[in-house]
Amino acid sequence: MSGGGAPDFFYREAQRLGYVARSAFKLLQIQNQYKLIKPGCSVLDLGCAPGAWLQVACQSLGPLKNGGAVVGIDVKKVKVPSLHCDARVQTISADVMKLSKPQVMELSPKKKGFSVILSDMCPSVSGISTRDAALSFELGVRALDLAVGRAMNVSNDNFQNEGVSCTCSPYDKGVLLSRGHLVIKLLESEDTKELSQICKPLFKKSTWLRPKATRSSSREIYLICQDLKSQ
Repeated sequence: MSGGGAPDFFYREAQRLGYVARSAFKLLQIQNQYKLIKPGCSVLDLGCAPGAWLQVACQSLGPLKNGGAVVGIDVKKVKVPSLHCDARVQTISADVMKLSKPQVMELSPKKKGFSVILSDMCPSVSGISTRDAALSFELGVRALDLAVGRAMNVSNDNFQNEGVSCTCSPYDKGVLLSRGHLVIKLLESEDTKELSQICKPLFKKSTWLRPKATRSSSREIYLICQDLKSQ
């Protein structure tokens, strides 16, 4: 589907299949292409409202007997959807920008970290493209910081040069497990290239994807980082 018909198609399909939002198809495509979420793994969903990615993540874990966990965090209070979710899914109402890594680590199974981190965080759009992109980039930096912690220090100067605050310290430990995967949504700009360069040495593979369910008017793009290297 393309053009003006695409949003209508994905909206109708979301309703037909029981997803709470059309954004479910973005993660479905990511999962189909990259197979990031495997049975029994632990998933952290940053910016989880309204819950469509929680649904897809839980589905991707397979049957309840396979185990696994999905934890969603959002500034809004998000009710776990009744369809496509089970007891493995929980949500937390909190500001990701203010949560410490130890606090996030406490939410993971056995407090050891997450296998997959999904960041679908997006700033409140002001309509000023440069401002919106800068805020989106800052959210992306925060997701990366939470994931890899001190490993990001090697590129701290790059972030400071871009005028973006980074809360890394030499003693931070990220919450993403070794060989884990990270997905970050960004609003495309010159800065997005910078974040990609930071991720390349940290992961075995990093690629860009613009899902088919993305609206034609949107500048959304996803950075897919696979297999975090041991630090």
